[in-house]
Amino acid sequence: MKVLITGGAGFIGSNVADLLVKEDHEVVIVDNLSRGKIEHVNKNARFYKCDIRDAHKLFIIFAKEQPEVVIHNAAQIDVQMSMRKPALDADINIKGTVNILECCREFKVRKIIYPSSAAVYGNPMYLPIDENHQVKPISFYGVSKQVPEHYIKAYAQLYNIKYTIFRYTNVYGIRQDPKGEGGVVSVFIYKFLNNQCPIIFGDGNQTRDFIYVNDVAKANVLLDVFGDLVRYNGLMM
Repeated sequence: MKVLITGGAGFIGSNVADLLVKEDHEVVIVDNLSRGKIEHVNKNARFYKCDIRDAHKLFIIFAKEQPEVVIHNAAQIDVQMSMRKPALDADINIKGTVNILECCREFKVRKIIYPSSAAVYGNPMYLPIDENHQVKPISFYGVSKQVPEHYIKAYAQLYNIKYTIFRYTNVYGIRQDPKGEGGVVSVFIYKFLNNQCPIIFGDGNQTRDFIYVNDVAKANVLLDVFGDLVRYNGLMM
């Protein structure tokens, strides 16, 4: 099966790509390398440097590759950046996703897998958060991750494109950037390795939910191979 991964040179996308290659799938990676790294691109995958906002170039890539499944990881993921530059955030996360969906429609992609975010929930009303929890984002990033969910569902209904939407919480693991705002595990490890003291805000009793990147990759691969699942290792779908 041929799978196209946007953001496939990034933290999560590259791990998903590696597992798909290991499972003998044909993998195509699209990434603009703004955050991803070329050294993370699996040597057995085909790579295209492309921004998802470039609709024309995306069209050419899809026309050439004709993927069966798209895993759309490419996104603007910095919450603070979204607050400073909401138009840029929306341009990448919303308009960029519509560009991908248009390619899926045009080239008869069977399925799209979209990693949304727990940021769509805003402040939790109860724990653990489940699918019935209200969706009330408190950042522009949360908004720009939620809106594509509606576009995906509409495209699915109108053009018979299957889909799965994940809402990742705090993913950690290999290749995570220790300079990011959300990668606290990576940040702490980086500081320990460099003889620095990690900073803990508050009294240290705060709770967070984490999931290992390999588990995320396995969930993506299972969805590709076996179709639609209701739940896998606590991941929202």
